[in-house]
Amino acid sequence: MPGLYVGLMSGTSLDGVDAVLVDLSGRQPRLVAHQHEPFESGLRSELLALNHSSHDELRRAARAANELARVYASIVTALLERTGITPLAVEAIGCHGQTVRHQPADGYTIQLVNGSLLAELTTISVVCDFRSRDVAAGGQGAPLVSAFHEAVFRDTKISRAIVNIGGIANITALPAHGHVIGFDCGPGNMLLDAWVKRHRQLPFDRDGEWARSGKVIGGLLARLRDDAYFQLPPPKSTGREAFDLNWLTSKLDESEKPNDVQATLLALTAECIADAIEKFCKETQEVYLCGGGARNAALVETLSARLAPHKVAASDELGTNAEHVEALAFAWLAQQALAARPGNLPTVTGARGPRTLGAIYRA
Repeated sequence: MPGLYVGLMSGTSLDGVDAVLVDLSGRQPRLVAHQHEPFESGLRSELLALNHSSHDELRRAARAANELARVYASIVTALLERTGITPLAVEAIGCHGQTVRHQPADGYTIQLVNGSLLAELTTISVVCDFRSRDVAAGGQGAPLVSAFHEAVFRDTKISRAIVNIGGIANITALPAHGHVIGFDCGPGNMLLDAWVKRHRQLPFDRDGEWARSGKVIGGLLARLRDDAYFQLPPPKSTGREAFDLNWLTSKLDESEKPNDVQATLLALTAECIADAIEKFCKETQEVYLCGGGARNAALVETLSARLAPHKVAASDELGTNAEHVEALAFAWLAQQALAARPGNLPTVTGARGPRTLGAIYRA
């Protein structure tokens, strides 16, 4: 299915929407344009609140899904206007939607978006709800980006690990030979962002500068790392419901300095990633980072030191901007869906077999 696709991604960090226009007609994706738009504060607050059961949540979730569709449509329109490309030239939009519940053990995962409305507003076919089919097949429904990582980043001579550091951090192990595995390894930017917002009213800790001003609290780090999730073998996935500020504050004794907690949270993210690579991805020779965390200089330095002598670099070095990878992945998954090709990797998600992913809303 050659042609132009749009990929839309708004992740667990809730920092906004990444949109890419990409040409998927060749062997490698060719980025045409990218746009990022932060969420308006009211919508962000509502999406955050919908991660937990509360009053009238069904109506509120439906309204939020409609609002998300309008936000996505506005970004797609701006992206196409910038490039002079008409909607008719675009095969489909691959839209991840906004995760508000992820409970594969209970057989469901919820990513809010009104795909029908998005198709109506853009006059472009929409593919969304990618995770549900994998969950129905007994899988985790995550991480789904691993199939894209294999298609774009795998090397037959060098074993690589692709680490996506979004709100949650996940790893794809791409051995030179053998099966690909992938899994969520724990918190990425989510707790770092939430803590700096609580104490400094900032959306994120730029380059980890606030974390650098503190000291790692060894006892706190040990308590955080003692969570049972970190000991589980893959396939596994997690989300905001497991690692939020309530989880963090339950580990605090309230004597900690806020910047020391930030330093400890940064160390936790690095340790979770490094431990997972050492335990489950032992063949790894090179590590490539993508997602917003790939731009956190303090985190990258800490992770590089922890994984030495492994090479640690951003996916930019492989030809794909670290901040575009997830949105590109969902454009690619839309192409897979329209071609009726599998979008999951059972060795990653634990599903009973390959499945074509996504609900299709034709323009």
